[in-house]
Amino acid sequence: MFSKLVPVPSGAVIPERDIGKRPILNCINLGVTFGGLKAVDDFNLMIGRTEIAGLIGPNGAGKTTVFNLLTKVYQPTHGTILLDGKDTHEMNTAQVNRAGIARTFQNIRLFKDMPVLDNVKVGLHNHHSYSTLTGILRLPKYHKVEKEMNEKASTNLETAEKEAREAASKYREILDQAKDDGQKVRQQIIDQANEEARAKIEQAQKEIETEKKQAQADMKQEIVDVAIEVATKVMNKEMNEEINKGLVEEFVDDVVN
Repeated sequence: MFSKLVPVPSGAVIPERDIGKRPILNCINLGVTFGGLKAVDDFNLMIGRTEIAGLIGPNGAGKTTVFNLLTKVYQPTHGTILLDGKDTHEMNTAQVNRAGIARTFQNIRLFKDMPVLDNVKVGLHNHHSYSTLTGILRLPKYHKVEKEMNEKASTNLETAEKEAREAASKYREILDQAKDDGQKVRQQIIDQANEEARAKIEQAQKEIETEKKQAQADMKQEIVDVAIEVATKVMNKEMNEEINKGLVEEFVDDVVN
């Protein structure tokens, strides 16, 4: 369940549910210098007890160096690392690991000649151990510790396998949902395009019909104008002939009389 992030006096923000609880990890003005190069300078980080946090940044920003400082691969030049309120200044890599800080590396290197179970057991050496002599002589403690390590490693492998199956199933669900959503979006785009095409066709048809009607009206008007012009000319001609005939007859009458 998500929890609102709230600021604390140090300037950090942690989940609201972790207010009043000691942070599981607190880095204060952490830094390391290699010669004259400041690889990390005044790094501050607070992680609440129930918080899952990530560290992001561009290449060369110092992310890996920070993890090397947290796991004591490098000793800080300055600053403080508090793990569950305890200063890790005097701790080495193994002690920090036992206290609860573990890591994986960008390039995972397995022991290729060893089975998977033994590769997992290698990571348990800080929590399950016996002396070299006990191992050579196969004393009772050896068998006890080996049994505990086998059980722990098997449990870890079963958990990892279960989580992998669940992740694969979830991935397939997400993929199927994405495909369904994609098909829906695709169909929506097609439907919208068809609708817009139909609207444009209808609009074009209306414009064509309007222009057609206008052209017909203009043609009718031109026909009417031509007809009137022709009729006018014909009428003028007939009237002129009638007038001329009348004038001739009038002249003849005057002459005769």
